[in-house]
Amino acid sequence: MNDFYYRNLNVYQKSMELVANVYRLSKYFPDEEKFGLSNQIQRAVISVPSNIAEGMGRFSNKERVHFLEIANGSLMEVMCQLEAALLLGYISQEQFDKQELFISETTKMLVGLRKNFEDKSKLV
Repeated sequence: MNDFYYRNLNVYQKSMELVANVYRLSKYFPDEEKFGLSNQIQRAVISVPSNIAEGMGRFSNKERVHFLEIANGSLMEVMCQLEAALLLGYISQEQFDKQELFISETTKMLVGLRKNFEDKSKLV
């Protein structure tokens, strides 16, 4: 039995890629952002796979949906912070566009997984 089956979820794997992407980008933010935007965006991005994992560890579909919603909210937070980084000149338009596409794809996957669990809840 695989106790950590969430690792097999494509959305979890994609969100972990996003973690690596955002950490790499934020590494080049100015030093004065170490405890500001850098810290905030890193906390938000790690929240995405963390909440997916926590949700999959719950026994009810209602709780799973709840944690997937939190993960989605964290994705939106990351998007907002990337927009701020672009505005401040910390990342390029090309870097922003790549991450925006990545986040959009991850969001669609999260919404699909959430719908799956909502549909299962209706069957019970």
